[in-house]
Amino acid sequence: MKFLRVIINGWTASFRFPSFISGFQPTLSVPPLSTIYGLLSAVKGELVTPNDVHVGFIFEYDSKAVDLETIYELKALKGNKSNITKREFLFNPKLYLYLDNLDYKEYFNHPAYPILLGRSSDLAMVSEIKEVNLELKSNVNLGKTILPFDTEGAFGTIQALPTHFTDSIPRKTIGTKPFILMNQFFNYSEECYFDTEYEWGVWIHK
Repeated sequence: MKFLRVIINGWTASFRFPSFISGFQPTLSVPPLSTIYGLLSAVKGELVTPNDVHVGFIFEYDSKAVDLETIYELKALKGNKSNITKREFLFNPKLYLYLDNLDYKEYFNHPAYPILLGRSSDLAMVSEIKEVNLELKSNVNLGKTILPFDTEGAFGTIQALPTHFTDSIPRKTIGTKPFILMNQFFNYSEECYFDTEYEWGVWIHK
């Protein structure tokens, strides 16, 4: 089946745990689907949801570190107060994004808004846009992505995450369900899509 593969590189990435509101801010090891659909919405210039395009991805990074970040606490009628918090981030991230809608090639060639891998400071750039043919295959290396909670043989951190957000104010989370965050590969015995160039399985979320 034909897919669009887009490779996105950055210097830093940070994907916040939904349950951490204040204090130390750790990062997820792979981006949630809501980040992917936020990225697609940015390049297209309008809201993109799982009803518009199905996605799969592989995510890699070189190392993890902690930075100091200035935050501003809003106090009603009392002005704003600055503070310092520690935020974890991923260094030299690389996202291999697979889309089942080839029309997005034009959007990535001429993105409407900047491409981010997390925060507004996590700017990223597109290094490749390519149409590829993914075949269904069993016994493949699968991982470095998020997988449904009931994926046979998968292991890792389990986290409830939204698939996307509304574009209303305030935004609302949609499609929240448990996912397995896989930061390494494992042998997946069942059938899934396979990228012969990189020799890894690609889980397409539908």
